[in-house]
Amino acid sequence: MRTRTQELTLRGGVIVFGALFVSGVAGWARRPTADDRLSPSAAPALVHEPPTLSQSLEAARGELAVARLQLDRANAIIEYSTRYGIAADLSAAIYDLALAEGVDPALAFRLVKTESNFSAGATSKAGAIGYTQILPSTARLFEPGLTTKQLYGPRTNLRLGFRYLRDLLERYDGELSLALLAYNRGPAKVEELLDAGRDPQNGYAATVMKGYRRKS
Repeated sequence: MRTRTQELTLRGGVIVFGALFVSGVAGWARRPTADDRLSPSAAPALVHEPPTLSQSLEAARGELAVARLQLDRANAIIEYSTRYGIAADLSAAIYDLALAEGVDPALAFRLVKTESNFSAGATSKAGAIGYTQILPSTARLFEPGLTTKQLYGPRTNLRLGFRYLRDLLERYDGELSLALLAYNRGPAKVEELLDAGRDPQNGYAATVMKGYRRKS
């Protein structure tokens, strides 16, 4: 005959077994929920996310704008090369360096035409050198230590000549005629004549500006 203690132990075991069985069946039958799936941090990271339509369109517009600028540059270089009868590489150098120094390329070509007729080895009686006929002393204001030999270098000469013209345009508040006169006669001479109430014009500015249409 079972004792009271044995009966209680048997009943407790049955209850525990039943609870475990029900829990196991419920876990097997339950479908996975969102909580059972991998969290974003545990999921594999995407290597590359494809661009959206708006991003693709924006990139295409940027590429088209660059292509148009390149085409405009190529057309301008060819046009100036043909107009002045110069090599395309010289035309490209004048065009690119003028833009880099903040000078309208159309004005830059007129300046070089007037100053040296596109001759790299041109030298004046006053000692002005190269395409832009800039004096070594003036060039050294922008590039100290520059040698005369270096100033005969086409790109160096063009770069410093255009920089000097840009400096004069700023000095005379964009007054092109005065800036060109100062380029030709020197700022000191132009100021001297202006202070004396005299007209500094000598025909140089008119020659450079002939056929030149200033951009607004």
